[in-house]
Parts: sequence; structure tokens; C-alpha cells
Amino acid sequence: MTDRSFRFSHAITRRPAASITAGLRAVDTGAPDLALMLAHHADYTAALRATGATIVELDALEPYPDSVFVEDTALCLPEGAVVMRPGAPSRLGEAAEMAPHLAALYGQVVSITGPGFIEGGDILVTEREILVGRSARTDAAGIAELIRLVTPWGHKVREVETPPGVLHFKTDCSLLDAETILATPRLAASGCFDGYRVIHTGEGEEAAANSIRFNDLVLAPAGFLRTAETLDRAGYNLRLIGNSECAKLDGGMSCLSLRFTPHP
Repeated sequence: MTDRSFRFSHAITRRPAASITAGLRAVDTGAPDLALMLAHHADYTAALRATGATIVELDALEPYPDSVFVEDTALCLPEGAVVMRPGAPSRLGEAAEMAPHLAALYGQVVSITGPGFIEGGDILVTEREILVGRSARTDAAGIAELIRLVTPWGHKVREVETPPGVLHFKTDCSLLDAETILATPRLAASGCFDGYRVIHTGEGEEAAANSIRFNDLVLAPAGFLRTAETLDRAGYNLRLIGNSECAKLDGGMSCLSLRFTPHP
């Protein structure tokens, strides 16, 4: 199969907790509205389910304000799942909470044990390689341990740099298909996507870069007209999802799910 990086049989999401108003954020632009976030999250989950995939919806985790952002807890590959070691101390317990749910779906679940740190938001899986961005949340030791774990599964890992001041590598990019990446101009200028077709986000619309391709849909945050028009013209089946409240916590489309097709 040549499209396993964006065609999936399963996804895991987690309902936002009421404690999310205490979630981490780089800049305080106000507390998220929980009711509106729940509505957006329901739209997001419904869009995933509409593709025919099996969606596992987990209950809210009140002790972990950021736990709606499940992507940071694991890397899910066809051969197995890797439980991450988040770089934010308040989020370490989220990975342990996710591990048994992955074990119920995978034959192989391994874990980053440290001393390094790594979060799923810094990992972009393409058809040819796994790109991992160094960031404030992902360090060299975490990447080195990931390489040791996934190399036996036949995966090639390439370390790249997340732009200064950007939380995660995938804050600024997403996979659109086997050859195409949506990226901010600042990230694309680094040359990390040489050899791929790159579509740039619209001017002033950097936040649109955190979209996801899930089966035949591209889920993108609402409110970024230029980028949406570009993706529409390029022939993608676009679904716009409200993201105003998650954005207050530096979250986007990729952060809200783990997407995978486990080998039997």
C-alpha cells in the first residue's frame, strides 16, 4: 500500500475536560469556552467517523487539562505504537493513560523511557520517512530513542528543526498526500521538504498549516480563506472545523487525534 500515511482504519480522540481552562499556552489570549470547544470537538470526531473509520472516543481526564490533545502521547505506525514521553512535565501522565488503550488495539506497544523527551506533535509521517522536529518539547535524546525503537520496523527517521518560537513541528505543516505537504513559508524555507511538493499557507494564515489528511478528507481549521481556496483549487476534499478554542491552547487539527491502521 502506498498511502498508509493518510489512509486509516482507526482514530482515538478524547473529550475535553472542564479543567482545560488551565491548559498550557504560549500566550494567554483568554480562557477557552468549554461548551464551544465541545461542539467543535464533536464536529471533528463526526468528520473522522464519516470516512468509515472506527473512532474510539475516550472520556475526559480532569487531572490533565491538556489531555484532549492526544496526538502528543503516542506515535502510531502500522507495525506498532510508541508511547511518547512529553516534554511538558504536567503532561507526562497523559502518555501512561493512553498506553492501555493502544495495547487493546496493537500487538506491539513500546515506550520512550528517557532521559529524553518527545511529543507526537513534532512527528510527521510520510510515505518515505518519519520527520521529527527538535523543539522545546522534543530533544535529541528523545529522537535517538525513537530511532532505536522504529528502525527494526523498517522506518527511516530524519531529524529536522522546528522554527524558533513555534511549539511543535506540525504547528507549521501537515501531510496532504503521498507527495504533498502543506507548510508555512517560514518552515518550507528551511529546505526540510526538498523533494516533496509543497503548498504554502496563505499570507497571515500560518495557523492553517496544522490540518490533517484522513482518508478522503482534509480537515482544516475554519477561518483561513486563502488557504482553504488554495486547497480547494488543488482538488482536496476539504472539511472546515471550528478551532477557535483549541487555538487558545496552541492546539489544532492534528493534536486532537491519533490516526492509524494497526497490522493484525
